[in-house]
Amino acid sequence: MAHTDPNLKFWFPSMKPSEIVEAFANWGYSISPEQVAKPTSEFVIGVYSACLEQVTGVSLDALQEAVDQSLANTENPELYSQALAHDLLLYHLQRFARAAKIMDFSARDLYFPESDRLRAILSAFINFIKFSEQNEAFLRRLREQSSALLKERQVVTEEAAELEATMTQFKAKRAEDEPKCEALRQENAALMEQVIAYKEKQMGFLQDIESLKQEKAALVAEKEKVTTEMAAATDNISRTRSRIVQSPERIKRNITSMGNTAAEDKRTVAANEAKTRDLQTKIAALLNIEKDVRSCVEQLQTIEKEVRALDAAQKELGDLRDTLDRKQGERSELIMRRERVHKQLSNAQEKLERAQRHVEDKRLASQQTIERLEREYEEMSVERRDNDRQVEELRAEADEIERKMAEHTKSSQAELNELLTEYWKLRHETEVYMETLANKLGMQVRST
Repeated sequence: MAHTDPNLKFWFPSMKPSEIVEAFANWGYSISPEQVAKPTSEFVIGVYSACLEQVTGVSLDALQEAVDQSLANTENPELYSQALAHDLLLYHLQRFARAAKIMDFSARDLYFPESDRLRAILSAFINFIKFSEQNEAFLRRLREQSSALLKERQVVTEEAAELEATMTQFKAKRAEDEPKCEALRQENAALMEQVIAYKEKQMGFLQDIESLKQEKAALVAEKEKVTTEMAAATDNISRTRSRIVQSPERIKRNITSMGNTAAEDKRTVAANEAKTRDLQTKIAALLNIEKDVRSCVEQLQTIEKEVRALDAAQKELGDLRDTLDRKQGERSELIMRRERVHKQLSNAQEKLERAQRHVEDKRLASQQTIERLEREYEEMSVERRDNDRQVEELRAEADEIERKMAEHTKSSQAELNELLTEYWKLRHETEVYMETLANKLGMQVRST
């Protein structure tokens, strides 16, 4: 008989109670046919848990430990422990049942078991477990993946340690550079204020320079005009001297006024030259100020570069902090995965130990069986030698009997041939007699 899932059309063989008992005995779990025929809730929970542990390594103790850890910070955990443990066991068993193609596994199968239903579920579970045992390559891949995860966890742990060290260095350096940065910020603000003030002064100086240049140009033009007038006056004086003087007093007055005018022009020229020298001095001072402003601007540019470098370092520090947080999350996840792998490994080791004990028991039983068979073989060897001797004797007797039978058969065959010859001879004579008699009696006889 076989069972088929009505939805998935999945077929698996239905096992007899004796086959179920034998399968569990091979896994080191002792049950009886009576327990399968009349199941109880405690029995089916133990059997289903054994099947679950055989494939996944999840035992009742591991589930209870998880329940205790989850209820560690809860008031009165004993009120919820049993219910949570049953729910957790039912969740894992339903997942296991779905993998074994039992889609309608429910709490009723745990607390109100039925014999036929139990046989069907155990048949599916045993079929799935044997299928898993036959796929040893899959388990090997799991072990390889576990080893790879452990190596990856080690690498991530080292990277996290390096990142933590780098973060510590960055934090220390940042704390060390923070006063300098604050001082540089204040100095930068002061320099910016000075630059703004220098810019304003420079604009005023430039306006003054422009006005002085205009004034200088006007004075230069006036100087040229005065020089031209002086040259003209000198020419007039020369021409006047060459003439006859009719009114010396008037000429003296003219000369005196012209001398006064020339002196005034000289004073004006001297004042303009003094102003020009002052303007040149101011221009030189403005050039020095411009050099100072240029050096301040260069210093500001240097400070801006340092500020940008500081901002980049702070941004890099933030990225490193985010990377560290992400790596810490990955590290926590890897630690959890390592714990799960360790639990699976311990469960696998326990199953291996049980299997080794079972194999050792089988080996001892096989050794005892071999010794018993050897003793029986020795006894049979002695009996066989006696039988061989008796067979030889019987064979000799059989040969003698066969020889006698051959001789008897030969003599019997000769006698039979003689009898047949006599028979055919007698029959021929009888037929001749019958024909003669028929002819005498006038009867028609048909020979056979």
